[in-house]
Amino acid sequence: MKKRKFGFVMSLLLATGTLLAACGGADEGNKGTDKDKEPAVKVGMVTDAGTIDDKSFNQGTWEGILQAKDELGIEEKYLKPAGTTEAEYLKEIGNLYDAGYKFIVTPGFKFETAIFQAQDKYKDAKFVILDGNPHNGDYNPVVKDNTVAVFFAEEQSGFLAGVATALEMKEGEAGFIGGMEIPAVQKFNWGFQQGVAYANENLDTKISLKAENVLYQGSFDNAAAGGQIAAQMFDRGVKVIFAAAGGVGVGAINETKTRVKAGEEVWMVGVDVDQYADGIYEGEKSVILTSAMKKLATSTFDLIKQELDGKFPGGKTLLLDVKNDGVGLPEENPNLSDETVTKVSEVFEKMKSDEIKVSNEQGNLLK
Repeated sequence: MKKRKFGFVMSLLLATGTLLAACGGADEGNKGTDKDKEPAVKVGMVTDAGTIDDKSFNQGTWEGILQAKDELGIEEKYLKPAGTTEAEYLKEIGNLYDAGYKFIVTPGFKFETAIFQAQDKYKDAKFVILDGNPHNGDYNPVVKDNTVAVFFAEEQSGFLAGVATALEMKEGEAGFIGGMEIPAVQKFNWGFQQGVAYANENLDTKISLKAENVLYQGSFDNAAAGGQIAAQMFDRGVKVIFAAAGGVGVGAINETKTRVKAGEEVWMVGVDVDQYADGIYEGEKSVILTSAMKKLATSTFDLIKQELDGKFPGGKTLLLDVKNDGVGLPEENPNLSDETVTKVSEVFEKMKSDEIKVSNEQGNLLK
């Protein structure tokens, strides 16, 4: 099928072979082909509970590091902790540091207290935490000069996905599956609701989003539960589900693929990264309508480059949004029509100019 593009979003997908080859970093750092040349900087990453190819935060972050390896000559390594406690995270941060990896990236809010400790313990290291602020268990942010905290405007990404979904589906019922009910996931939900409502009010669509079809499963790794929730929604007549739920969302995607192969016309909307490939069920056909993306790879790459340029923004908390192309939809959206692509592009530009403003707080939009 011919692929259609949004000009305002860079593609974040890397070739599968490159990604699989990079996974060797879990055991040892991968060096460049010129063994006599010192790496520009040694960049380490500690994964969260998922795998390095989780199609979500770990993979998106790692792809940015791999891009920096290819384009900037850095040396890379990732470590997967045995669990998700502060002590386990600190252990792997220490292992990276001891191996000379003094630029360390951590994906997700679960690293907040570990980075709070690490930024003082390893003062000559640099830390990047995505979707989190370092704190000592009291939720009062303390971002030291050797640390950068990065957040994303999930509500804006969710809004664009909501508009695109409504335009492409025209009418019918939508649903939302969240993982843990944390601010980042909530904002995806709230933005999606606003996007659907905007399309209904301004773009002649008729998409319904009922309260019974907006659910938080409570985790990011229970794929079986995600499949069950999706099945229940589809049985109630839902035609498209937006899942911001990690592995739970993967379960929902798998249920959708099963139903499509059985002849049903149902869809999924992906999250964090372009999940089109996860939804492939036959040839190049996928159940992923589009994806509400955070530019994880781009933000990680940019911060590594800033470090190399001597411009690391230490001590700052950054918000990435539509104005700095920090969030958006995939560059390639094979399941969106040209008309939908054009209209969503217009909405994107209106958001950048503040003609359209998306709230990051819940409104009363559910039926």
